[in-house]
This record gives sequence, C-alpha cells and structure tokens, in this order.
Amino acid sequence: MQRKILVTSALPYANGSIHLGHMVEYIQTDIWVRFQKMRGHEVHYVCADDAHGTPIMLRAQNQGITPEQLISEVSKEHQTDFADFAIGFDNYHSTHSDENRELASRIYLANRDAGHIEARTISQAYDPEKEMFLPDRFIRGECPKCGAADQYGDNCEACGATYEPTELKNPVSAVSGATPITKESEHYFFKLGDFEKTLQEWTHSDHLQPEVTRKLGEWFDSGLQDWDISRDAPYFGFEIPDTDNKFFYVWMDAPIGYLASFKHYCDREGVDFDSFMKPGSDTEMVHFIGKDIIYFHALFWPAMLEGAGFRQPDNIYAHGFLTVDGKKMSKSRGTFIKARTYLDHLNPEYLRYYFAAKLGSGIDDIDLSFEDFQTRINSDLVGKVVNIASRCAGFLSKRFDGQLADELSEPALFRDFANQAEAIAKRYEAREFGQAMREIMALADRANVYIDEMKPWVLAKEEGKEDEVQAICSMGINLFRVLIAYLKPVLPRTAEQAETFLNIAPLQWSDISSPLLGHQINQFKPLMTRIEQDKLDAIVADSKQSMAAEQPKAEPAAQSEQFDPIADEIQFDDFAKIDLRIAKIVNAEHVEGADKLLKLTLDIGLGEKQVFAGIKSAYAPEDLIGKLTVMVANLAPRKMRFGLSEGMVLAAGPGGKDLFILNPDDGAQPGMRVK
Repeated sequence: MQRKILVTSALPYANGSIHLGHMVEYIQTDIWVRFQKMRGHEVHYVCADDAHGTPIMLRAQNQGITPEQLISEVSKEHQTDFADFAIGFDNYHSTHSDENRELASRIYLANRDAGHIEARTISQAYDPEKEMFLPDRFIRGECPKCGAADQYGDNCEACGATYEPTELKNPVSAVSGATPITKESEHYFFKLGDFEKTLQEWTHSDHLQPEVTRKLGEWFDSGLQDWDISRDAPYFGFEIPDTDNKFFYVWMDAPIGYLASFKHYCDREGVDFDSFMKPGSDTEMVHFIGKDIIYFHALFWPAMLEGAGFRQPDNIYAHGFLTVDGKKMSKSRGTFIKARTYLDHLNPEYLRYYFAAKLGSGIDDIDLSFEDFQTRINSDLVGKVVNIASRCAGFLSKRFDGQLADELSEPALFRDFANQAEAIAKRYEAREFGQAMREIMALADRANVYIDEMKPWVLAKEEGKEDEVQAICSMGINLFRVLIAYLKPVLPRTAEQAETFLNIAPLQWSDISSPLLGHQINQFKPLMTRIEQDKLDAIVADSKQSMAAEQPKAEPAAQSEQFDPIADEIQFDDFAKIDLRIAKIVNAEHVEGADKLLKLTLDIGLGEKQVFAGIKSAYAPEDLIGKLTVMVANLAPRKMRFGLSEGMVLAAGPGGKDLFILNPDDGAQPGMRVK
C-alpha cells in the first residue's frame, strides 16, 4: 500500500553557516526520504530557515542591513550548501513568511480561545541604554550559586546551576554593557499542564525512541511548566494577535514553520494540505531532530497541535551529535568544519556514505575520524563497489560493443543478491543505516571474490573463451547494478552516473530482482577517486583560517546549533602547571542553600583543604568519607557565598546520578602527585 508521508528536518537558524554537525541530520533525513520514494511512496520533504529572534535582529543592526536582507542572504547560502550535498528538499521556505504568520496566529488563537493561554505579569531584565528587554542569554554576570564570573542569565557553566536572570550577581547587558534594571511586563504563557494526560499517552505510544520516552519521564516527574511564548518589542518576529507590541517567541513559530513550508508547497503543487493536518488522517508526519531539542518537539509541539485541533506527529526521530576525531568540533584544531569548506575539497557523497555507515536508530553521538573516513571511502566505495564496474566494463566495451550476455551465468548468485532487498529495506525503514551499509559491503565483497575466482583477464587471452568472458563480466555488471540500487538513497549522484553508464531508467526498489540481459551499456567513466591526505589537510587548514575570529556568545537559536566548539587548545606548558594530587576525603557534608554542592574536607598530606564540589546529585556525604580522590591542589582559592573553596575535585560523567569522582587504587597515598 502506498504511504503518504510529510517529512521534516529541524530548521537551521538564519544567523550562521551550515557546518558538518548540522549535516548529520539532513543527510540522515534525506537518505530515509529517498529510500521511501524508491519504494514508491508519496513523500513530501520540507524545511525552512528559522528566521526570527533577537540574535538576528542584533546581527542585522551591526551589519547596517534589515533583518529581511540578512535572512535572505543566509537562505541563499543555506540552500546552495544543501543542494550541493544532494539534500533533496521538495520545498525550502522561511519562518518569516505569510504562511507561517497565518498558521502561527491560527494555532495561537485556537489555543487561547480554548483556555490554554494565560496572561501574566513578570519581572525581566531591561537594558536602559538599548531600551529593550534582554533574553536570558544576553545577560552576563556572576553565578548566584557558586560565584563563577561571566555566566549566562539562566544557567551556570561552572557548577551547572539554573536560576532566574534576576538572581545573577553584578549583571551586565551583552548588548550594550550597561547594568540591566528590572522592569515588569505582561507576558503570555502556554499552559502545558493542561495536556499532561494526553502527552503521557502520546509519549508512550511508539511515537518516540525508547530512550527519548524515558528521558521525558523525568520532566513529567518534575511537573510540566507553563511556557512563556511572548517577547517584548523590539523583536524580529510576528506580532501576537490582539496585543500591543508583543511578539511570538521564536520557539513558538519555529516548529509551525514545518507546516508553513508544507502549505507553501501544497499551494504550488496542488497537494491537499488539510488532508495531512486532520487528526485521524491516513497520512503520516515525521520529524527528524537533534536530541538537544527533544523537549520542544515532544512536549510543546504535540500539545500546541492538539490544542488547535491539528493532527500530532506520527514519529519524532532524534539523533546524536557529531564529534571529530573523538572530540567536540574545535575552531583552533580546524575541526569546526563548514559545509562549504568540505565541499571545496571533497565529493559530498563520501560524507553521505560515512555518516550512513555510522548512523543507527538511537541517539548516540557519532564520530568523524579523518583516518577512518579516508580508509573506509577508499576501501568500500572505490575499492569494492566502483571497482566491480571498472573491472568488467572494459572487456564488454572493447570485445562486445557493450552488449551484455543473454543469460546469467550464475543465477543463484544473482538471486542471493536480489533476495537481500527486503532485509536491507527493513534496515533503511528502521534508520539502521550502519547495519545496511555493512550488509551491502558484504555483498560487494562476494562480487569481487566472484570476479577474482573467474579471472576474466586470464580467459580473455585464451582462444574460444569469448562467451565465458562476456558471461562473467555481464554477471559482474548485474551484481554492480544491484549494489548501486541498494546504495542509491545514500549516493544519489553516483547512482545517477551509474544509471547513465548502465543505460537504464532511474532505479526503483522494485527493479532489483530483474537482471539486465541482452542489454547494451555505455562507455564506463570513473565514478569515484580515492581520498588523498592532502585533501583532508586542506580542509583542516581552511577551517582554521575561516574560524580565526570567534563569534560572541548569543541567545541560542530555536533550532539548536547541536553543540558548541570547545575552548581553544592550551599548550603543554600550561597543562604542566596543574598540580594533581591524591586526596583523602576526611569529611563530607551538605551545604545549606546549595542544590548541587557538597562541602569536602580533603587531606593531601600537606594539611587539609576545603573544597566545594558539585557532586551532590551522585553522592551522599556519608558514602564519601574515607575515600581517595584526585584534586587540583594548586588552584587559586575562590570565595563563594558558602565559604572559601581551595581546590577542585576531578569528576566525569554526563551528570545527575551518572557523575563519578576519580577514585585511585587503595595503594595510593594522600599527597602523591598524579602524572
């Protein structure tokens, strides 16, 4: 049965370039969409630039242009990058569009009239010089919990505490440097708690990955909070209906941008928009997103849709982040790589294949190892798949005018290849791309073994072996055709070149089981070349140069950048200054008024030191007393509101209960240096 599917990827923020971290998502989505289309389903893949918010307004001001000019320029850049990576959007639009304004107002008013919107007066930080309310990320100051300097207005990167911007000590505006004042303003809140029961049911009904459902359980346990969906002027966005100078917060109209892009497409192509939006429709709506924006997509978004009488998503598929050579993307190391920088040096389908080989159905991060990348492309694509065609095509062109044999010489082998179609299709459907690539490459190995064993280059030198040479090479070409069909969702342009070489119509999944017999192929042209080290070196060098000037921190985009680059590298001499010592935890106790801190008394053999450590979520004080750990012994003391902290305990882990202090062997003694 033919399926009707609306597919979206998260909207890139119109305030910067596309980088390889972003491309994980668009490549993953595009592969899935292309596979569904090969299967004969009706699929509409749409996206848009997320074009609203304070950062865009301020960047446009700094450049002396209008926000509309800025988002237009960025949109052209984004669309060029996507097109060059063969991302096959059926429509690419903008959240700053008539369709989005109409749909955002419609969804808001429906929720308001149903009682799901509440007006409330709140106190906010206000920049008296710029005469504007400040988003949390445009306020910097000292953390009210640990005293760390230069922290954001909503959370501390030093101790992990969260707080209100008004609690920040010695705050300054990141826009003007002025000291913010507190000012009251009426805001509009979406009452998420109204949908708690239906959201509980929806999140446990196979719409999400299991690990996402488990994560959402934590938010249900802590209680669903009302969501501030309004911002005060000046703000670049849509004005909220029936209000005076109140604007939709960027996260309110950003996901609606999916529907707006689809509406724009439907109006152009004559597709029935309403049939996709009705609850109970036999159509599907599928979102691909990064795991950092699950909260908005899996709670607020389905609740907003339900409140407005729209259908909810059938599936939301989250993915992990990208690391490069095992580390976060780094500007100083040249591994914070823009899409355009990569495209300037390498075939985009190399990266499409590499990401496919790494991606599964979960939300684990994936790593781009340059060494592995080079080896895998050269071995799998060039050495295995393309090699089959190049080994066989020459004999067929020179000796048989490109004519394939009338019969298969090894029909059982062909059936083995073709019979994998459903198994590989299930891998694609389930987004288990890595497993699919492994199975396809195992078939490629078998094809090359067949050619090696049959040795057509030897037979070609013997008289009376012409028919055997044609049969063997025709068999190789048919196996190559099956492999290209399996890889077409991942390598669409290579597949297109292969279709030209094979002299066939665009491959569909249903074509796989039928061999090419008595068919004339065209002259073979090389489909891929090996990756040489100088290309990778050039990408790193160009990335260092293009990222030489760091951009200042700003309010996060509605669709996240997915990860931030780590700080610039330090030199060995800097690291050598750090004095790591074995410490015995003599005492541990709770800190009154602190949510995350424990007060530790540490013996390092040179007297006792007092340290405040943010490990309360993982350890009870009584469990720590008497244990050995590792501390930075020569860290300058820092005055905190709870007292003086004279060092730092080393710990690792994602946070919460999964936080582990370093625990040396019992043979270690307090005061020993760690090297």
